[in-house]
Amino acid sequence: MAGEPRPYRRSAWRRVLNALVRPLAKRGLAGRSTYVLTVRGRTSGRFWSTPVSIVEHGGERWLVAPYGERNWVKNARAAGTVELQRGRRRDRLAVEEVDAVRAVPVLHEYYRRFRVTRRFFDVTLDSSDDEWLAEAPRHPAFRLGSP
Repeated sequence: MAGEPRPYRRSAWRRVLNALVRPLAKRGLAGRSTYVLTVRGRTSGRFWSTPVSIVEHGGERWLVAPYGERNWVKNARAAGTVELQRGRRRDRLAVEEVDAVRAVPVLHEYYRRFRVTRRFFDVTLDSSDDEWLAEAPRHPAFRLGSP
């Protein structure tokens, strides 16, 4: 295992970083895989937006929660759809959460591609399939599709 993963904390630094990345992603200037996810709040009904990284694997697009069970994850589950924006393109997409077995190869690819979030995982690229399977429930993964 990789050691104790760091817990996600919504610190002032993280809020500032998201505030900087969000408008860049909306304009298509924050990296090819960075989008702004917007989802309706499950209790408030308000729309919430946060930057996310989309991974492609097996010919499909996937949304991964590297920080675990965050509000956007709970809201996406409840709504069943999310909106992704990058530049002028906006897509309304269905989200299908997958079980740990289906999530493992997606999480592995996400981990390989997005180094900045690795410290929130308790695995490495060399971890066994069983270690990845044990880690998968901590990082919900959603297949993106047509609504």
